[in-house]
Amino acid sequence: MNANQMKAIVASGYGTPEVLKFTSVEKPAPGPKDVLIKVIASAATTADTMMVTGKPYIARLFVGLTKPKHPITGTGFAGIVEAIGSEVGNFSVGDDVFGETTLGFSTNAEYVVVPTSGVMLPKPASLPFTEAASYCDGHLTSYNFLKRIAQVQPGQRVLVNGAAGSLGTSAIQIAKYLGAHVTGVCSSKNAGMVKSLGADEVIDYQKQDFTRLTTQYDIIFDTVGKSSFTKAKNVLAERGMYLSPVLKFPLLMQMIASSLWGKKKAKFEATGANADDTLKTLLLEVVDLHKNGKLKTVIDRQYPLERVAEAHHYIACGHKKGNVVIVVAA
Repeated sequence: MNANQMKAIVASGYGTPEVLKFTSVEKPAPGPKDVLIKVIASAATTADTMMVTGKPYIARLFVGLTKPKHPITGTGFAGIVEAIGSEVGNFSVGDDVFGETTLGFSTNAEYVVVPTSGVMLPKPASLPFTEAASYCDGHLTSYNFLKRIAQVQPGQRVLVNGAAGSLGTSAIQIAKYLGAHVTGVCSSKNAGMVKSLGADEVIDYQKQDFTRLTTQYDIIFDTVGKSSFTKAKNVLAERGMYLSPVLKFPLLMQMIASSLWGKKKAKFEATGANADDTLKTLLLEVVDLHKNGKLKTVIDRQYPLERVAEAHHYIACGHKKGNVVIVVAA
């Protein structure tokens, strides 16, 4: 291959995973304050699959109206610094790093350029590349919702809907670490895994609708956006909070309305839209959880770079357990 070329997954437009093509593109070059990273592993996430479809349409205001502004997919990455810009002083060639590119995407590729001011940290030796690549999806997002937004307190009751997914497996552990009594909602086949991660109780969504129970929850974290604030209000405590990272128009309206009146609140946030400094601070705290043995990463499947479209199809089925990782280099 030409030294100025690399392999990457490029979205030709919005649509099904079939728009994702494995092809050769120009290898990026770092600017004065950037680093060039040889990607060892990257992530494929539910958010990635939604971005490929271009839905919800409001997201196109940020990622491109008619087609993706950054056609190479993926945001999470872990790799090795290949080259540095002339003004870079905090990273060196050969450093192991990980992080995410937020709205810059471009990580489902052999190389990616990341500014040193971006969401990037040195990778701990105890953290494998495959796990590190997924850290800014499940772990960082769940920590942002539970620690920063909900400010979960010891003794509170937290319910995690979609407890077996990337965000769910993280949320169970983080809520437990914060001292909450944790209930996970998942299928019966995943109940054992969810319990092993620290859930005090597990509800099989195929047998029970948690919104019809009599138990009251201080926080409901709907990681998959399958319920709604309207339904969840029935089981929210007096000053309870419904959280979801999945933007839907009704949720947006409910968030606005609940901020104006009523004690029960609906909250949505796109974690990646926070300032890079905010995300790096949160990520440092998440890494500390890992170092202290409080946070495990569940990996369901690993795919080679050329099979990202297949990974997206699998994620879209809605039954993945934990994270899906793209292995780019050995």
